[in-house]
Amino acid sequence: MRENDRVTSATRQPGTPAAATPARLIATDLDGTLLRDDKSVSPRTVAALAAAEEAGIEVFFVTGRPARWMDVVSEHVHGHGLAICGNGAAVVDLHGGPGAHRFVKVRELSRENALKAVKLLRDAAPGTVFAVEQTYGFHQEPDYPKLHMEIPDNLLPAEELLAPDGPDADQPVLKILAYHPSLDPDAFLTLARPAVAEHANVTRSSPSALLELSGPGVSKASTLALCCAERGISPEEVVAFGDMPNDVEMLTWAGRSYAMGNAHPDAVAAASGRTVANNDDGVAVVIEHLLARQAR
Repeated sequence: MRENDRVTSATRQPGTPAAATPARLIATDLDGTLLRDDKSVSPRTVAALAAAEEAGIEVFFVTGRPARWMDVVSEHVHGHGLAICGNGAAVVDLHGGPGAHRFVKVRELSRENALKAVKLLRDAAPGTVFAVEQTYGFHQEPDYPKLHMEIPDNLLPAEELLAPDGPDADQPVLKILAYHPSLDPDAFLTLARPAVAEHANVTRSSPSALLELSGPGVSKASTLALCCAERGISPEEVVAFGDMPNDVEMLTWAGRSYAMGNAHPDAVAAASGRTVANNDDGVAVVIEHLLARQAR
């Protein structure tokens, strides 16, 4: 891999239709991808995002984060200001600024499916503990560890949190978080997927054994595809960036995709190309080359 003023060669050859098609949309993950490890957006990356939008290319932030954690990029919103949050469970308008994000689209996990998934995962991996992510609320079981920098709204067993008359029952469930204290993260994902396949889509983005369960068929890729179809944008016109298993479907779907230099092996295998690490501004590197090529 070359230094950070160069993009590594893609596995798809330059003559393929995707490579020859002008980009109309950039879809980028945040943590481990667009953001540096200190959760900042570098000046170089800010400039690259602004230049892309100025050139007529839409930029979508596509993340596992909930809407309330989008403040880290809200000040860098240009143009449309839309983000796909919760691994595809919600499309959010960031224009309102911190604390005033508007939900444009919600693809919820039904409480029935959530309860079934919890039971099946408890049976398949004893010791699993859960948290529940809703549009505006966050709840967890008493034994769920302090993995997030926030105080949960409720501490109750998942079965009570997900009951029809449970806390914030009027709010859609966006995803379930499942944590295991001792399993290897990839082994936990491999175990969980077939166990709950009929009831939830399972992925992960954390270095710990923390899984994220969304509604069946809900992923970054499927929601991005819906947003692109609404805009008349084809997969070949999309350039995507990611680093973890929850990015795999998106990296596979997009006409051009780049795994970061720090990416999980599954993301590397799914992407058509590779760039340098997030701390070396890998997304900006690709955007700069992309804009230079399209300006010729």
